[in-house]
Amino acid sequence: MPPQEWLLTAAERGNPDTSIPTWNTGNTVEALIHGQRYFDRLASEVEALQPGDHLFFTDWRGDPDERLRDDGPTIAELFAGAAKRGVIVKGLLWRSHVDKLAYSEEENRTLSDDIEAGGGEVLLDQRVRRGGSHHQKLVVLRHPGREELDVAFAGGIDLCHSRRDDDQHHGDPQAVSMAGAYGSNPPWHDIQLALKGPVVGTLDLSFRERWNDPAPLDQHGPISTATDMLRHEDMRADRLPPQPPDPPPAGEMTVQVLRTYPAMRPAYGFAKLGERTVARGYTKAIHRARRLIYLEDQYLWSKEVAQLFAEAMREHPELHLIAVVPRYPDVDGRFALPPNQVGREQAIDLCRKAAGDRVHVFDLENHVGTPIYVHAKVCVIDDVWSSVGSDNFNRRSWTHDSELSCATLDGTRDGRAPRDPAGLGDEARRFPRELRLSLLREHLDRADGDDADLLDPLDAVRAVTETADRLRDWHLGGEKGPRPPGRLVPHETKKMPWYQRFWAVPAYRMVYDPDGRPWRDRREGTW
Repeated sequence: MPPQEWLLTAAERGNPDTSIPTWNTGNTVEALIHGQRYFDRLASEVEALQPGDHLFFTDWRGDPDERLRDDGPTIAELFAGAAKRGVIVKGLLWRSHVDKLAYSEEENRTLSDDIEAGGGEVLLDQRVRRGGSHHQKLVVLRHPGREELDVAFAGGIDLCHSRRDDDQHHGDPQAVSMAGAYGSNPPWHDIQLALKGPVVGTLDLSFRERWNDPAPLDQHGPISTATDMLRHEDMRADRLPPQPPDPPPAGEMTVQVLRTYPAMRPAYGFAKLGERTVARGYTKAIHRARRLIYLEDQYLWSKEVAQLFAEAMREHPELHLIAVVPRYPDVDGRFALPPNQVGREQAIDLCRKAAGDRVHVFDLENHVGTPIYVHAKVCVIDDVWSSVGSDNFNRRSWTHDSELSCATLDGTRDGRAPRDPAGLGDEARRFPRELRLSLLREHLDRADGDDADLLDPLDAVRAVTETADRLRDWHLGGEKGPRPPGRLVPHETKKMPWYQRFWAVPAYRMVYDPDGRPWRDRREGTW
């Protein structure tokens, strides 16, 4: 299977200003499902770092007091402790909006200050479009001279409150405030990848491109800039140590690093017209889908994104879409809720008009009936191609904010039938199939290995739909008798009254889901 059948070629990436390789071969990739598992692994890897090793990270939000295990350490203790013992610790945190708007300006500042007190350097980065954010969630650990130990973590999990949940989904004891339906400790579903091999060098380079960019950090925020000056914040990036050689091959997986950077002024030196490889990578893979697109996403907004699914399902009448989304937005409120709802309503309606009963959308609840907030950003197509990252299926993530995702092709075939579900000769591969099955087993309350009826795409659709329908009917019937197994429930959208749509649609398009493409690409409708 030539990688270019699924992955972007150098020309298709469309960003001549970057040094990022087209893709990397010879890697291992492990899916760390849930924050508890990721945080424990991260703590162990950082605790093993020695003087002179590198710890580089980017994040949307960082809470210094978030515990990585029940008994600690906290994020600040772990990273500052590494810096104190001689590890080179460098971080890029989005400066963020103020806490009164339910963002994390103070938390990010405090984490920055705590790590710098230990000898690290963490910059508050506001090199974004107006109303945009740095949304990448990346940790790169390098061991110069011992590159075989290098590891990187990339995906959807921030270093902050609410993320440390497990497969029982009782929520993180340290919670953020969310919509009331999620309770005081919102259950949280998320995924991060652990990567080893040459791709770690590429992720290291991606961090360095942002770190070394000469554009000033304090853009679009005069109040924040004044605050930085008064607090004597570090506004200049120190020189990074030389980049070590790429780690040696570690496995059979090809990984393509996909990113979003908007077109903006001053332009990024490494993406003068922006970069939209996330959008382009998904577009190419979706065009090759034939039987099943399985995705989990926080939003599933945007007509432009939904149109890709709709066109693929029109063209291929055996193609099904399974989508797992949150039951409710993460916020309540008369003015915040409608714009959050209208985008998903439009996207799902567009897909259903194209494919009818081949569109299957579900949300999740735990065993006591509390909705689970789906924050994961994962997609598996025909058990061949998969992607896990920080990007959501919306226009904001594909054009406006900074994002980072890893698309994977596994060189190891999965011998279980159907061996080639798409019928294109690519054959099912071990990692994407097992990723899909692992997620479905959890959502259906299945034991490990209990997935024979989930291998074939049509059988999987049938099993998932029947399980979700039983749980829905149990709720509707007054919850009489034992609760049926499973956590999936069919997702419902309600059409808004015209007077809400009148203002919610433009608010959604302009504020919640803006477009960061150059004007030429907007006019032509290309990524």
